[in-house]
Amino acid sequence: MADISVDVLRHSCSHIMAEAVKELWPGIKLGIGPSIEDGFYYDFDKPANEKGEKEPFSPEDLEKIETKMKEIIARNEQFIQQLLPKQEAKDLLSNAGEVYKTDLLNDIPDETVSIYKTGEKFFDLCRGPHIKSAGDIKAFKLLSVAGAYWRGIETNPMLTRIYGTAFLTVQELDDYLKAIDEAKKRDHRKLGKDLKFFDIYFDEAGAGLIFYHPKGAILRNIIEDYERKEHIRRGYQPIVTPQIMKQDLWMTSGHMDHYKENMFTIQTPDNKDYVLKPMNCPGHILIYKSQMRSYKELPIRYFELGTVHRYEKSGVLHGLLRVRGFTQDDAHIFCLPEQLVAEIKGALDFTFDTMKFFGFSDFSIELSTRPAKSIGTDADWKRAQDALESALKEKKLTYKVSPGEGAFYGPKVDIKLKDALKREWQCATIQCDFTLPERFNLEYTGSDGKTARPIMLHRVILGSIERFIGTLLEHHAGALPLWLSPIQAVILPLKDTVASYAKEIQEALLVNDFRASIDLRNETLDKKIREAEMQKIPYIVVIGEREAKAHTVSVRKRTLGDQGELELFNFVQRLKEENQMKT
Repeated sequence: MADISVDVLRHSCSHIMAEAVKELWPGIKLGIGPSIEDGFYYDFDKPANEKGEKEPFSPEDLEKIETKMKEIIARNEQFIQQLLPKQEAKDLLSNAGEVYKTDLLNDIPDETVSIYKTGEKFFDLCRGPHIKSAGDIKAFKLLSVAGAYWRGIETNPMLTRIYGTAFLTVQELDDYLKAIDEAKKRDHRKLGKDLKFFDIYFDEAGAGLIFYHPKGAILRNIIEDYERKEHIRRGYQPIVTPQIMKQDLWMTSGHMDHYKENMFTIQTPDNKDYVLKPMNCPGHILIYKSQMRSYKELPIRYFELGTVHRYEKSGVLHGLLRVRGFTQDDAHIFCLPEQLVAEIKGALDFTFDTMKFFGFSDFSIELSTRPAKSIGTDADWKRAQDALESALKEKKLTYKVSPGEGAFYGPKVDIKLKDALKREWQCATIQCDFTLPERFNLEYTGSDGKTARPIMLHRVILGSIERFIGTLLEHHAGALPLWLSPIQAVILPLKDTVASYAKEIQEALLVNDFRASIDLRNETLDKKIREAEMQKIPYIVVIGEREAKAHTVSVRKRTLGDQGELELFNFVQRLKEENQMKT
C-alpha cells in the first residue's frame, strides 16, 4: 500500500462505488466520479419510479451500496485499461445508454480514448490512473448524498451525488470520521440557530441573506469596533460609499466584462442602469479622484466596513460562509512605487496581529498568479507579483504558489486561518493592482512637478465579517471567550423578592461594560441553569435571600461548574481580569 497514492485510491474507490450502484440499480446512468480533497464522489441519474419521480438515495441505500462494494472488493476485481478508437468508445457508451459519458466523450479531442473495466460488466470512460485491483481498498466509508446539476449548469438535469472517503489504513479512516463528528457538532449553521445568533429566511426574504438576532449583532459590533479603532490607529482613513452606482463605473473597472454573472443589476424608472455593488474598490477610487493628489500625501489608506452583494448560485450557498450579502473590512491603499513593499508588509503585520488578537495562531499563505482571463500588461503583472513575493520573503514567511488563481486585475496573497480542527478558512487577501489606476486615470503630482500613476493595493484583514463569525463559532464550538460572548453573565433570582437585588447586580455589571441579563421566568432553577449552559453563557449568577442580605453572588462558570459565593465587588473584579486577558 505504501506505493499507492491516496488520490488514486479514492478515484478507484469511486469506480467501485459506481459499479456497486449499477449492480443494484441497473438502469442508472453515470455522471462523473473524481477524487476530491477529503475523499471522492460520483454523480448518478436514477431512473424515475412508476409516478415519474426520481427518488433520492436514502441512508439505507448507502448501507446497501457499501455492502455491495465490500463484495466487489472481496472479489479483488482487476482494473483493466483499454485504449479504444473514439468512435468505438462512443458506440460502446451509446449502446449502454450512458448519455452523460457520451457528452463528456464529445469534448475529448483525441482520436483514442481510455476505458477502464472492472468485473464482467462494468466499464467507465476514464483516463486513470487506478490501483491494480479492488482488493487494495482497505478503508472506505460513504458519507452523504446531495444534488448536483450536470456540468454545474442550473438548466441541466439534476443528478444525485454520493460523497465518500477512503484512506490507506483503517486508523486514518477512524480518525477522519471522528473529526467529521466533531465538525458536525461545531457546524456554525446549527450553532447560530441554537444560540439565537442569526437566521437565513430563504423563503420569506431570499437565499443567502443573513438576519442577525440581538446576540449575533452584539458579536458583530464587537468585531467591527475593534476593526474601526485598529484601522485608525494604523493610519487608515474611514470612508463610506453608496450601495448602488451607475453601470458605466463597472464598465470602466472591468467588472461588467469579468464578473457580470455575479452582479445584481438595477434599472431605474427612467431607464438608467445601476449595479448593486459587489466590490468597494470603484467607490474608493472615486474618492481618491475627487482632488489632485501630491506625492507628499501618499500613501493614502482608505478603509470601509463595506456591505456588498454578489449573486452566488443557490447550490454553493452555505450558512455564513457563502452568502449573497456580506460586509468586508475593505481597504484600498494608494502609494508610490517605492512604498509598495512596505505597505504590503504593513498589511501582513496587521493581519497577523489581528489573528493573534482573536485567538488564532496557525495559518497558511498562498500567492496566486495571473489567471487566463485578466486585464493589464505583462510588465505590470510582473511588477505586482515581484512586490508581493519580496514582501513575503522579507518577512521570512512560507508560502505556496497557486498558478492562475489571481484576481482579474492583479496577483494576490491569500492568508487562511486554521481552526481548532486544523481546517482552513479564507481570511486576509492582499491584491496588488497596476491596472485599475490606469483604467481610472489616477494621478498624483511627483516631486519633479510631473504627474504620475499611483499603485493600488486592495486588502481585507478578516475578509467577510459573516465568514469570520462562522469561523469563530466553529473554532470555539459556540463557547466564545468571555470578551466575545454576547451575554457574559445571566442572573437567576430564586424568588421575586430578590428581583431588585438582581437588578442591582445587572447595573453593577453594565456600568463596568459587561453584558448581563436577568432571567425572571417562572421556571425551576435547574431548568434555567440548564438552558443558560446550553446557550454557552460564560457565567451564571444565582441569588437568593442569603446573597441579597450579604450582598454576595453564587457563581457558576461555564464548564467548571460551581465557583462558590463571592462578594459582588470581587465578582466584578474577576470578570475584569478575565476580560483583560482577551484570548
